Amino acid sequence: MFRLEGRVALVVGAGSGIGAAAAEGLASAGATVICADSNAAGAASTASTLPKAASIGLDITDSAAVAAAVERIVHDHKKIDIVVSTPAINVRKPLLQYTNAEFEKVLRLNLEGNFNVAQSVGRHMQANRSGSIILLSSIRSITVEPGQAVYAATKAGLVQLARGLASELGPYGVRVNCIAPGVVETPLTAPIKSKPEWYKAYADKNALGRWAKSSEMAGPVVFLASDASSYVTGAVLFVDGGWTAIDGRFQPPV
Repeated sequence: MFRLEGRVALVVGAGSGIGAAAAEGLASAGATVICADSNAAGAASTASTLPKAASIGLDITDSAAVAAAVERIVHDHKKIDIVVSTPAINVRKPLLQYTNAEFEKVLRLNLEGNFNVAQSVGRHMQANRSGSIILLSSIRSITVEPGQAVYAATKAGLVQLARGLASELGPYGVRVNCIAPGVVETPLTAPIKSKPEWYKAYADKNALGRWAKSSEMAGPVVFLASDASSYVTGAVLFVDGGWTAIDGRFQPPV
């Protein structure tokens, strides 16, 4: 039920991090994978390691470019069965110090960009009456810390976007879900990882006591892409090492 032979997957953000891991996981399950990224060289590098893959450069903040890319993929591969959209950016600073330009930059990629992908692929899937859309949210959709307000707002927005789209596309056999990772070793989190005290604080916050590797997001992606999750839609799958399940780091004497 986890196999994906004969299916075509578009992975946006496949040039690195969780996107690259998702592409590898889907390919290992048998899917043909189109690797897309604003870094075309990165997307091509990921695709070169996969058995059945192609790559494209894609700026998801350009709605016309997204629509054209979807049309091209459908022309070349006849369909898109799965889409995984991972791109995000974060400007870590107190909310009261944010500039309008910074606010717009984060919202434009994290929310509008992922909306562009979901909308364009969703239209195709609606017509095809099948498909799985997977958006990458975050634990920050429900828990936040200083300096994360705008990023958290976009990740919460993606959850409601997915739920709304799930309600609209469900009658057409299309499922829409979110994966909400905890702290994962990616290029986005590299500045934090380089600070030992910050790295340790985040590791200690979750039940497993460590950060996730990007590769650990591949299994949840394959699950939501496959028939194993055929009755799962409008859901948020937290892949956070127990971060949102436990209450702090104090061990009471019980």
